[in-house]
Order: sequence, then structure tokens, then C-alpha cells
Amino acid sequence: MKVKNSSFLADSKPLLKELLDALLARYEFASILATDSVSKNYNVSKMGTNISEDSVLSERGFCVKIYDKGQACEYSFSSISREAIPALVQEIADRLIPLGTSIPAEVTPFAFDSVNEEKTVFNESTEYEQDPEDMGDEAIIDLLTRISEKGRAYDERILDCRVAFSYQKYSKLFLSNNKDMTQNVMWSTGYVIVMASEGEEIKDSYKPVSMLGGSEVLKTLENNLDGCCKTAIELLSAEPIIPGEYECVCEPDVTGMIVHEAFGHGVEMDMFVKDRALAQEFIGKPVASELITMHDGAKTIKEVASFFFDDEGVLAHDTVIIDKGVLKTGICDSQAAMHLGKAPTGNGRRESTQRKAYTRMTNTIFEPGHSTVEEMIASVKDGFLLCAASSGMEDPKNWGIQLMVQIAREIKDGKLTGRIFSPIVMTGYVPDLLKSISMISDSMQAGGAGYCGKGYKEWVKVSDGGPYIKAKIRLG
Repeated sequence: MKVKNSSFLADSKPLLKELLDALLARYEFASILATDSVSKNYNVSKMGTNISEDSVLSERGFCVKIYDKGQACEYSFSSISREAIPALVQEIADRLIPLGTSIPAEVTPFAFDSVNEEKTVFNESTEYEQDPEDMGDEAIIDLLTRISEKGRAYDERILDCRVAFSYQKYSKLFLSNNKDMTQNVMWSTGYVIVMASEGEEIKDSYKPVSMLGGSEVLKTLENNLDGCCKTAIELLSAEPIIPGEYECVCEPDVTGMIVHEAFGHGVEMDMFVKDRALAQEFIGKPVASELITMHDGAKTIKEVASFFFDDEGVLAHDTVIIDKGVLKTGICDSQAAMHLGKAPTGNGRRESTQRKAYTRMTNTIFEPGHSTVEEMIASVKDGFLLCAASSGMEDPKNWGIQLMVQIAREIKDGKLTGRIFSPIVMTGYVPDLLKSISMISDSMQAGGAGYCGKGYKEWVKVSDGGPYIKAKIRLG
């Protein structure tokens, strides 16, 4: 089944077209983004049950963008009526365009180019098997409760099993001089967190799932429970690692975190405009092993960050960022593209209609290679299999990264010994890490259970992943 059109946007569209015509009568270019979104979170644990509407992702709103005489201005609002259109046009004229006259004398403003668009008209929707709204709150909670209770009964050392499910169903309408586009999208995510204790030790294991679709993701969530419980028990006997550089094989979720943190933020080209990214100096140069080809784009794969057009009305792309080790390009929103004389890549994304569009990642991955996982592990004399990515941070200006991984499984003479080490901190200089990649598996996985912030704010949904990779990595 396909996600249905929003009746709210359908009812608003004639009025928005009247507003657009009124703006185009005054200004060189105008566009309107309209959003109708609902998102809910469900949580069950020993501590209780909670259902809540997501206050960030649930919204109905509009954002007008104007380019005129070299200036770019935005104005957001939450309701529209025919009677309100003249007042809206006047409000935009009074509050936005005159801002250009108040720029301090020591600041040189950037003059934006005129916007040239190809005529584009479509109405597209993603697919799903089961709508969470049709499944209903009671059935969702009953399923989460059953999974949680099963996890708590797995072993006497398990303290709690928290099970969560979230979804967002949104419709977006984009109108401009030459564009009339509608998209309807639904994604769903879930996770299991198992906490276990023995003596004074308390450990937890986390397993997320995600998909472009509906509550059918819950089937995968239940299938992950036993593995999550087993890992939580294993972690009770984990040892601290001896710091050093090791040969490592990374599971796909760890690969995804490396992709996201190592080069994702570093190639967001609004950082090029601000001279805050070292990557701009390496375009056309080798930055990784020849085995590495990296993509980002809403069209790259089907995951939670997939869509048909971005929040500036640019069609979804699949951008090759690194091709066989060579850094080819970055990703950019429309305004960064104007500054840099580039074409936008469909990465202009807003937290909401009340927030500015920034260059943001979507689905960020490494391509698969030709090795099997068994061959990769067999090639390691003294190293680790890194599992369960936790969190990461990077410095686009200097290409340093620090990533947290939950588990390192020891490999000796090409075999897993059964010893595990935790927690693990991965550090290093991005090109050194990526150039050390010597093997890549022939299959890949991706997921997007979390969010990405821009400077600890401006949260949007992203996904990342890739194949297993073998590299030399500094662990501590």
C-alpha cells in the first residue's frame, strides 16, 4: 500500500497557490513548503508504559522563501485562509525584505543569483504493509509488552528490557514558479535495550531496527530479542582493552558510524562556505583506500532518510562523494550551492517549517566489495571484531574522530576466541583510518534508528551503513 495524500494539504493548496501568485507579483522568485506530519513514540519497560506524540516531528506548518534583488528571505506561519492572504503578503514585505537595509557597514552581503527551475509536477508516495494508526495503540503496546516480558524472563541476571517503537507519517507540498510537487512518506523504527547485572557490574545491550514503511518493522524487532539478551549477559564478563592500534573488522553498524562521522559532516558544503571543513582542500585528491566508494542521497537506498524532494524543492539525489578513494564532491543545500557555484544535491533539510534549511546528510553508505566476512576474520592475526556502534563525534576542520563502540570481540590467528572487551573508544585522523581499509565484504546493511544534529541542534532523521570493513584502528 502507498501512503495517502494529506487532506489538510489538499484543502490548503488552492489558498497557497493564491498566496504564491500574490508573492510572484512582487518578487523575482517565491516558493512555499507546506508540511502535515504526525509522529508517535511507544515505550514499555519494567518501569511502565508510555505513549506520546513526538513534539518535534508532529507539525502542520508553512514556510515561504523569497529571492529578490540578490536577497534571500524566509517566513513561516501555521495557518492560512483567503482573508489572511493580503495580511501575510504585507507582513512578509514589512518584516523580511527590508532586513537587507540593516546590514552593518563592515559586513559585505552575498548577492544571490536568480533561481532557475525546470518545470516539475508530481505526486509520489512510499509504500508500507501496515499503518500503525490502523494497528492501533492497544495492539502496539500489547506486542511491546510481550517482547519486554520475554526479555525480562530470559535470565535471572536481567534487570529490565525496554522496548520502543516510533513512526512518522508526513506529507509535504512544494509550490514555486515552476514546481508543484507532493510527497507522502512513512518510516518506522524500534529498539530493544536489555540491562543485566552481576555483583556490582551493570551492563546494557542495544539493538535498533528501522525501515521505510509501517509497523511491520515490529516483526524484525521481536526477532532481535534473543541476541540482545545474550549480548547483555556476555558483557558482564567483558574486559578492559589495552590501548593500541589493531587490525579490526567492523560490523556494518560500526562502518555506518565511521561513514557518518568521518566524512558525512566533513563534506556538508555549508561548512565549506564558512571555511570550517578541511575536505574542501582535498576535492579531487585521494583520501581513502581505492576500495572505498561512498554515497549520500535520499535516492541512494530505501531507508528512513529517503524522500522524493528536499525541503527546498530539489529532487532527491544519489551523490558519489568518494569514488575509488578519491574525494569527488560534497553535498549541499541550495544557498550553499549558490555561494559555491555548484548545483544543489537535494540535501537541504529543515527540522521543521519554523527552522532554516541546512545541508544535512540523508542515507550515507560505503559500497560493498568482494570479500566474505569469513575471509576477513581469517586474515586477522591479532585484532578485533568491532560490534554495536554507540555514538560518535568529529571535527570537520581537522578531520579527527572519536567513536564509541560497545563490543570488541578478540580475533587470534584468524579465529574468534570468545573473549570480549568493552567499552571501546575509536580515535584517529580520518584519511589514515580510511586509507588503511584493506578488505570490504560483498554485502551491506544500513539502518537509521537515531537522529543527527547540526551543532547539537536542528535534528533530522538520517540512516547510514555499509559492508564489513577491515582496517587498522586505534582503540582505547
